[in-house]
Amino acid sequence: MVGVQGEWVGKLVGPDVWQTCRELIPAGSVFAFLAEHRRALFPAGMFADMYPSRNGRPSMPPQVLAAAVVLQTLHGLSDADTVQALRCDLRWKAACGLGLYDTAFDPSLLTYFRRRLARSSRPNRLFEAVSEVVAATGVLNGRQRRALDSAVLDDAVATQDTVTQLIAAIRRTIRHVPGAAQVAARCCTAHDYGDPGKPRIAWDDEQARAALVDALVTDAIRLLAGLPAQPLDEQAATAVGLLALVAGQDVEPADDSDGRDGRWRIAQRTVPDRVISTVDPESRHVHKTRTHRQDGFKAHVAVEPETGLFTAVALRPGSGPAHHEATLAVDLLAEETSPVEVFGDTAYSSGPCRHALVEAGHRVVIKPAPLRPAVPGGFDLDDFAIDTAGSTVTCPAGHQVPLSAPSGRNQQRKALFTGQCAGCPLRSRCTKAKAGRILTIRPHHDELAAARRQAATDPVWQEDYRRWRPPVERAIAWIVARGNRRLRYIGTIKNNAWLHTRAAALNLRTLINLGLTRTGNAWTLKPSLT
Repeated sequence: MVGVQGEWVGKLVGPDVWQTCRELIPAGSVFAFLAEHRRALFPAGMFADMYPSRNGRPSMPPQVLAAAVVLQTLHGLSDADTVQALRCDLRWKAACGLGLYDTAFDPSLLTYFRRRLARSSRPNRLFEAVSEVVAATGVLNGRQRRALDSAVLDDAVATQDTVTQLIAAIRRTIRHVPGAAQVAARCCTAHDYGDPGKPRIAWDDEQARAALVDALVTDAIRLLAGLPAQPLDEQAATAVGLLALVAGQDVEPADDSDGRDGRWRIAQRTVPDRVISTVDPESRHVHKTRTHRQDGFKAHVAVEPETGLFTAVALRPGSGPAHHEATLAVDLLAEETSPVEVFGDTAYSSGPCRHALVEAGHRVVIKPAPLRPAVPGGFDLDDFAIDTAGSTVTCPAGHQVPLSAPSGRNQQRKALFTGQCAGCPLRSRCTKAKAGRILTIRPHHDELAAARRQAATDPVWQEDYRRWRPPVERAIAWIVARGNRRLRYIGTIKNNAWLHTRAAALNLRTLINLGLTRTGNAWTLKPSLT
């Protein structure tokens, strides 16, 4: 029975598992900790804003659901498997405060809880609650290092080809936009959009595939052009926008066409930030390296390397400059109350990232990106004497040229050696360009050059990087363990919530391993670890 604010009133269904079977629950486990301290970690008042009235209160108190979601995320279980564990496993019953004969609840209750949480003013409150425990223990006091990294997580949907995306987007528009079905019946002829299967063509015939793409794009354009002018709700507007996007991202005018005669073909190039699925439009192709590609999202983390505790996490689409590691570095450190030492690999080595971190007061221990000489084994940028203040550049042969003023969107500067390279004895080691060497100097050049010199010559920097950068890779391995390399949900919001809950569960496990307990009303660790 459940009362105001989701508190238990009345009797449990059967004996209290924690009271009667305590010796069967592994000591020092997350199960035992939640059984004893669940109410202190997740007090009922913590969820009051999620249930502003008596109408719609869950049949289970939110702190019980919170404990179940933490365990679910820690062990990588589905909703159905989580409920099965709550029904049959004494450890889960004890952790969530259920009676021995309690049959738990319908799996949909976990979905409703996560939805309420995601729509609340504090969607990451489970992570915040564990972070408050971390702060209360003082385990991070004096530990001023943070290591940054990211991992690609596979999406929960199948990547779709151009034909599948076009058909799915047209069907979605017909389904959600008022009047679209009538327009499609009049002018869409490439496929029976009521048929859930693929068009019946000879898929090994290149001309047949090209003709189908041409017809599908034409259908999409006709449908968009014929839609009645009207206000659209969010679902309908999203369908129209997605159709316009997929109709244009993978196609180009056919040979000998200027694009105005309605003849199209699959484009012979990859569109930046390409949508790969109409089921999850936020999923992206992700190139973690030049040769390895995955489809999904990126999990970004900041970790205290000595304890392995996550201090911040964020899940973002896998491509695009707004979601790059160097762009998110400052955000991951935004909650730090004092400057820290920041450790990162070359993904964080851009000039703007370094500058922003230094401006925030942090000490940067980030591996510089390697320079690529114009000629293999030849001179790179650091072999030139570049005086940005004096606006001059001197090449290895001693030729000096002026450095141009910043220009363009990226405020780049140019040094043109086109008049000095002819007849230069070092030309073969410097450039292959017929006109001669042209250097491009980007903003923050001096900071990047200094970072490269430090990484190459400073033994203290090198020792710090070797010691404190690798632990973040172990933390990433924890994130993806137990089959969690593949996400369970669709979209950035739901998966970002999952990542925060996963980090909260891992932090809780780490704290328990460090001796977390509650003394009076205070969270404490073993004295040697505080």
